[in-house]
Amino acid sequence: MNGGPAAGGGRTAVRLRSAVAALVAAAALGLATGRFVLPPPPGGVGGSVPTSASAPLTSGSGSGSPTGALGTPGAPGAPGAPGPVTTANLLEPVAFRPEVATGRIHVTDRYGDGAYANAACTGEKTLTQTLGGPGAHFRGLMTSLRTDPGDPTRATDQVDQVAREVAAEAPSPSLAQNFTERLLLELVPCQKEPPGHWVYGRTTTVRLAPDVTASWMGTYEGLLNTTGRAPEAVEPCGGIAVLRSGSHYGVLEVHACLGTAAMDRVVRTALSQL
Repeated sequence: MNGGPAAGGGRTAVRLRSAVAALVAAAALGLATGRFVLPPPPGGVGGSVPTSASAPLTSGSGSGSPTGALGTPGAPGAPGAPGPVTTANLLEPVAFRPEVATGRIHVTDRYGDGAYANAACTGEKTLTQTLGGPGAHFRGLMTSLRTDPGDPTRATDQVDQVAREVAAEAPSPSLAQNFTERLLLELVPCQKEPPGHWVYGRTTTVRLAPDVTASWMGTYEGLLNTTGRAPEAVEPCGGIAVLRSGSHYGVLEVHACLGTAAMDRVVRTALSQL
């Protein structure tokens, strides 16, 4: 919907050169746009831990830092997903039960390019403009059949949007990690806004395996922002997550007013699907 390279001398330089080469190659692949039926791309088939956003798997401290404090790391799980992303990698309406009745949620898919996060935070950029990728899968989960003429994964009226997910595959797991770190760092500035402006809360990281991780932030309305940051010990109302599973990566915006426990559950579900 970032972070500096780790220390490692010549090996780091090689990885950086490889990442740059992979980005250039990905940009050269081109972009599939405007398709509202979701075909697979070529070759395709139909423990929460505290974290610092600039170093996604390192603990942080202080109420002002982009950190989370949910749970403890779980046992290492299966390795992350390889290969192309398909609709099977995206959330289903049942993930939002019982907070939202499954029968009320309509799903719309498309493949191509488009905005991937809260534009008020990241700006009016598309995923390709940010990362140079060839395209991604977009899914809108809505309680209305009325959608934006320019993007059927967006509800015409934002109150009808339950969630919106975008997911794609990178050429390698290391590049997918680079992408998610960059996407996360775009969101971190929205953890500090003038009082009265909506704001993201601290970052919480979910880790299902060493290369299966997600970082999410709750959303707080402006009336709750009295200090320039999200209030402590107050439940969020939805939020946003950046996810990675092996070579897959994605961004999940949750517009439904979910609290901490529900957000953590939905993010874990999305991560396990990705």
